[in-house]
Amino acid sequence: MGRKVLPLIGKIGIEFFEQVIRSNLGARDESVMVGPMIGVDAAVIDLGDGRVMVVKTDPTFGLPVLLDYLGFAIVHIVASDVAVMGIPPRYMSICLLIPPGFDPDVLEKVWRQLSDEAKKLGIAIVGGHTGVYPGISYLLNGGATIIGIGDKKRLVTPMGAKPGDLILITKGAAIEAAAVLAIQYPEPIERAYGSDVLRKAQELIWDMTVVKDALIAAEVGGVTAMHDATEGGVYNAIWEIAHASGVGVRVYEEKIPVLPEVEAVCDLFKIDPMISISEGTLIATVRPDRAEDIMEAWRREGIESAIIGEVTKPKEGRVLIRKDGSKVELKPVPKDPFWEAYFRGVR
Repeated sequence: MGRKVLPLIGKIGIEFFEQVIRSNLGARDESVMVGPMIGVDAAVIDLGDGRVMVVKTDPTFGLPVLLDYLGFAIVHIVASDVAVMGIPPRYMSICLLIPPGFDPDVLEKVWRQLSDEAKKLGIAIVGGHTGVYPGISYLLNGGATIIGIGDKKRLVTPMGAKPGDLILITKGAAIEAAAVLAIQYPEPIERAYGSDVLRKAQELIWDMTVVKDALIAAEVGGVTAMHDATEGGVYNAIWEIAHASGVGVRVYEEKIPVLPEVEAVCDLFKIDPMISISEGTLIATVRPDRAEDIMEAWRREGIESAIIGEVTKPKEGRVLIRKDGSKVELKPVPKDPFWEAYFRGVR
């Protein structure tokens, strides 16, 4: 067993997860269909009678500049990880941790937004905890849990990708990274690119959800695996699906969409959009005969998409084809560049 190392920020690494977390999961229960795994967004419990329960818990940081969007972000970030399993989110429990001296009017605004977004998605808030605690710098979602219950036949997991499937993407790379940086640091972006680019980048905050993307794909059918491109961005999401499914992939960099405003922000902050956090970007593997049907269903709802690669046999490896035609191995992203860029500016 190697030396245990934790990151300075962000999710714990694969080695620590495998050594410590995954090998210590409490009591065994035969009803657990899908438990903690690298590349898997949520747990799945078999309820019997052809029904499953999908469970997801996630924190959300509430830095002051993001408070106008925090309620939206809390609901959609957690609900997205349920929806990518093909099951509609239904119940929510949340733990809000409040710093001393926090403005109660701001807390009310955040809570009302959270409730409104939950209502739009058909999610009932059924419990949780809210309290003030010293040592907390910002309003923090200490952990929201969302549960979905549905037909077992609708279940999609990141372990389902098969050789021959096409790899689809919605919206494009680095949606979250560009939106958050634009909201946090508007002045340098406006100076460099103008107010129109700044506005478009900031408005991407409302695209930080894949609930609709995922549920549409599940409804159309033919989708074999789905994953939202959170930490590590597009490349990490594809690698995690490949890892969970035990397959190879061939991914074409030139086919991955990057919105002009995203490219501008990423260039300014010197981060690679392909490996930067991108809540709101769905990666889906799809049977070739259903790909156009899914993409057309997305188009009808105003969701742009593209085919960016294909799933291959394990022996063919995980290959990224660069824009210049060179081939490199697609590997897990050890460090998302967004965090350093964000906190470099804060400091």
